[in-house]
Amino acid sequence: MNTIKIGPFNIGKDEPPFIIAELSGNHNQNLTLALEMVDAAADAGVHGLKLQTYTAETMTIDIKQGEFFIDDKQSLWQGHSLYELYEKAHTPWEWHKAIFERAKERGMVAFSTPFDATSIDFLETLDVPCYKIASFENTDHELIAKVAKTGKPVILSTGMASLTEIAEAVE
Repeated sequence: MNTIKIGPFNIGKDEPPFIIAELSGNHNQNLTLALEMVDAAADAGVHGLKLQTYTAETMTIDIKQGEFFIDDKQSLWQGHSLYELYEKAHTPWEWHKAIFERAKERGMVAFSTPFDATSIDFLETLDVPCYKIASFENTDHELIAKVAKTGKPVILSTGMASLTEIAEAVE
């Protein structure tokens, strides 16, 4: 494997581990908490901070029935629609700049997992140093192609993929 560079960090077989903290929706829709989590990650020695960039509208449709509604009484999310959960869990786009700036101030690189083309377009305005593709999106070849066209390094999750799907994503 060749060494790649993400921000000031070299990543490769003979390099030290590149530690990434996942922020995602763990901020409970509170920017102050999100920034405190950035600081905690930096204090712990993390190198990279990753968000997920999407909106409820780009992930699902706003209906409360069928496969879009959780009625399993055993589920923590029983009684909620997928739309409601995505709305609650997303990181507001207007927060990304502040979070990325705090990460940079603290010596980390910040980047994101985009879930659609609009997310990539938005992240490009923030000059992210790389992208991560989620396991569920590693068969979304249009998304991967758009990310690849940025010329930036790509971290591809493979946990949900077959070897054939990984090969197709790389191709």
